[in-house]
Amino acid sequence: MLTFPKSKRLVLPLAILISLSGCSVMRSYDDELSQTVTLVGQGNIDQALTQLDSNNTSAEKDLLYYMEKSELLRLNKKYKDSISTSLLADHLVDQWENEAKIRLGAVAETAGSVLLNDKTRRYDGHDYEKVMLSTRLAVTHLLNGDWDSARTEVKKTHEREAIIAELRAKETEELEKESKAKGITTTFKDLNGYPIETLNAPEVTALKNGYQSAFSHYLAGFVYETLNEPGLAAPGYRQAAELQPNVKVLEDGLAGLETRSSLLKPGETDVLFVVEAGSAPARKSITIPVPVIVNNLGVIPISFPILRSEPNRSNALTMVTIDGNNNAPLATITSLDTMSKRALKDDIPGIIVRGIIRAGIKATSQKLLMDQGGGAAIAGIALNVANVVTESADERAWRTLPGTISVARATIPSGSHELSLPGVANKQTIDIKGSHAIVVVRQIGNQVYWSQPLYGAKLPDYATVSINKSPDEADNLAKKKTAKKKKSSKKKSSKSSQ
Repeated sequence: MLTFPKSKRLVLPLAILISLSGCSVMRSYDDELSQTVTLVGQGNIDQALTQLDSNNTSAEKDLLYYMEKSELLRLNKKYKDSISTSLLADHLVDQWENEAKIRLGAVAETAGSVLLNDKTRRYDGHDYEKVMLSTRLAVTHLLNGDWDSARTEVKKTHEREAIIAELRAKETEELEKESKAKGITTTFKDLNGYPIETLNAPEVTALKNGYQSAFSHYLAGFVYETLNEPGLAAPGYRQAAELQPNVKVLEDGLAGLETRSSLLKPGETDVLFVVEAGSAPARKSITIPVPVIVNNLGVIPISFPILRSEPNRSNALTMVTIDGNNNAPLATITSLDTMSKRALKDDIPGIIVRGIIRAGIKATSQKLLMDQGGGAAIAGIALNVANVVTESADERAWRTLPGTISVARATIPSGSHELSLPGVANKQTIDIKGSHAIVVVRQIGNQVYWSQPLYGAKLPDYATVSINKSPDEADNLAKKKTAKKKKSSKKKSSKSSQ
């Protein structure tokens, strides 16, 4: 049986928190971001950016704001601004990584989370969002023609995954201890009315975890291969194929690594087409009565997030047509929709623990007031109303992420090409240069956004690099190249100052 101390000290902090944090408690992120996504689907990017700013007027912005804005700026082809905004988000994720190592085991985490709802917690992003942030930033760097910076981000993707894996393993252990100590059962079986089947679907349970994606690792392989680091490209391609088995384009990534460089002729470009569809699922709050005894007070209502998938046309986007007669077949290799469900499935035990602790404190505080009678009883009634109003699940999520990501790869002559997608009326002319290039397309609502990659003075090109170099050797070689560039740059700067 879960018990709480019969102390009047619980009542005042609860009342103060309710009065001071009403804005965050009552704010509907689902409503706000649904409107933003709708505007993007109508082609009104500028209006979507304006609305995002109007919904976030405080001087200090949170992680969610920076992630949403970076995605909108990229769709608007403002790559440099998108990168700057993404780096602000990345700084906050780095901060979370450092803090998380210290505060492991703090299941309830903050007073607001315990007493009001999870929306009062600082938004640190879901695990798949943290990893996808590095991946999205790498893509934007590529579109901006900066392959070296893209390399930095794909490397960070692997490092971030490793940190998350370690933290989650420790957190699960601490959660089990916390649950056992308080007599809380963290299972789905008592959640009558919750759509458990959506989180137990075969495609969800088949995922290794809720944060690793085949696209992130395939992109890493592509970037390393382009930068003549096959020793690092191979693990990326291999991991992508393991995360999403039996997909030809993923298997070909590793199988063709040793021969592609020799087969690519001068004047040809190895192009990675990335086609994104729809938007990530929304989170909605539902309240479910959970039969947990708290000082004999009975059934407790607790709010849980559920996912509402957004429609997308990924099944219809089967190929990219090049110049009207050359088809590059698309394969869907990552579903952010499915990853969101897996992430929520893994988060449910923690949500249950925080919810039961929160409900117990609210119920105990209310009973203390009611037992006193008179004016205190009236305050107890008011507190009950406040408890009902403030009980809500956290609806925050990175909504402008795509629902699915598909890829195709083709070797085509360098130059301008007319590209199209099945069922999409408008065609787009894209300029292709260098030995490797990336073309990103986003279908959302009735709108299709084509991203024209920019090209700097130095285009990616093949050089002679041994296929047998180990990842460590390849990484050290890249570091030496970077150091050499910096040294050369300093010399030039010194000469010019003289």
